[in-house]
Amino acid sequence: MRVEHFLENSAAVFPDKTALICGARRLTYKELDLRASRFAGSLTAQQVARGDRVVIFLENSVEAVDAVFGVLKAGGVFVIVNPTTKAAKLEYILNNSRAAGLVTDARRLKMLAECGELPHLRAIWVTGVAEGELGGKAIALDPVLTSGAPAERGRFRGIDLDLAALIYTSGSTGRPKGVMLTHLNIVSAAASITEYLENTAEDIIVNLLPIAFDYGLYQVLMAFKVGATLVLERGFVYPHQVLETILREKVTGLPIVPTISSILLGLDLKSYGFPHLRYITNTAAALPVEHIRRLHECLPHVKIYSMYGLTECKRVSYLPPDQIEIRPGSIGRGMPNEEVYLVDENGQRLPHGSTGELVVRGANVMKGYWELPEETAKMLRPGPYPWESVLYTGDVFRSDEEGYLYFLGRKDDIIKTRGEKVSPKEVEDVLYQLEAVQDAAVVGVSDPVLGQAVRAILTLRPGFTLTPQDVLHHCKSRLEDFMVPQQVEFRDALPTTPSGKVAKRALGASAGG
Repeated sequence: MRVEHFLENSAAVFPDKTALICGARRLTYKELDLRASRFAGSLTAQQVARGDRVVIFLENSVEAVDAVFGVLKAGGVFVIVNPTTKAAKLEYILNNSRAAGLVTDARRLKMLAECGELPHLRAIWVTGVAEGELGGKAIALDPVLTSGAPAERGRFRGIDLDLAALIYTSGSTGRPKGVMLTHLNIVSAAASITEYLENTAEDIIVNLLPIAFDYGLYQVLMAFKVGATLVLERGFVYPHQVLETILREKVTGLPIVPTISSILLGLDLKSYGFPHLRYITNTAAALPVEHIRRLHECLPHVKIYSMYGLTECKRVSYLPPDQIEIRPGSIGRGMPNEEVYLVDENGQRLPHGSTGELVVRGANVMKGYWELPEETAKMLRPGPYPWESVLYTGDVFRSDEEGYLYFLGRKDDIIKTRGEKVSPKEVEDVLYQLEAVQDAAVVGVSDPVLGQAVRAILTLRPGFTLTPQDVLHHCKSRLEDFMVPQQVEFRDALPTTPSGKVAKRALGASAGG
């Protein structure tokens, strides 16, 4: 099976069922499948071929969903970019992936003028504009989706080992790395997750998360896999409106992250009741135990799933709801069709009750990082059998005597905040653009809502002054929202190691990280 079959199969079984609700728009499976096929036809007409990458640079929208499945139907590889990404990073991703196509809107199209040369880009599809308003490589997307010629069904026949997606995630070098996911990787992960969540065509799932974040993306993929209905929101800016939507649409599944749970618990959840809500899931940062307790108290009929995952394999583990009160600090055990275990510093497998690095073995594990063989070799290492590689996560856990896992920390400096990975180096590079900054270090500090907060610690050049507000304004204009520091601190000097490097561990400890 390939990922586009999720939509095609559900369109065959449930053609007139509502597949997607986005604002006032409601589309059936038949309509969505046709729109995706039309976009695939346009891609093919522009010589986008099997294995070509197409970047999707949109907010959560019907058109973003159309684009994902249209790219797959054409045999391409979709690359979803966070809609708050700035020009320099967009340019890097377009050139690093050698993207043949870009899907965006009129507002974000203007950002291309800030990019340098994009030699591989052959066509740009733009939503929100009429035919005749664009020139050069740009094509109006909306007419394509409503009246374009669909790709010939069955013309393209790929296999599940083909690449389906490149998902860029922050790296320790400061440059984002493209995680290569095949159709088999995604289908395997989606099958395992929908199995333990017991998803069916009767489910109505609300997604408040950006689909550029794999947790948000999989809500789309898994809903279409089982023939469910997806309610796609732009975010959680207006909580009461979203809660009214959950009631009105009779939502059964609610994926959250700790920032959302914190907002939810500030509202009167009991007054809403949510009689149709069947489950809540949490991943990215661990949900605080107190949040779990209060959610369960407010919504006793709702199953709560604490989960853990990373982009390189999507999902790793889940805690069954019947264990949530017994071991609320755990993120569970491995999901179906997957094996997880801990190893020591020499790579030797450890028994239950130990502490070590988590290793993941399964069909959900990525193929590697796009054109980064050395980085790939650090994460994918020989497994217990001679024919395989397994994923070394770089995360340290302890396990109890029954094999339930408890997250302790990361082996590297990558900050995990609001469900996103933040590279300190990438933020530091932006901070150093400030003339007043002499030294800069970015660390993650423990936060009950965000998981980790991004803290910038700076020293200034003699004779210069700078305020936290100046720093935040500078960062907000150059970084994605989730990468902007929540905290800014000034010091006379930064601690260093004997080799002269900034002692990040000492900084993190002194900052409460």
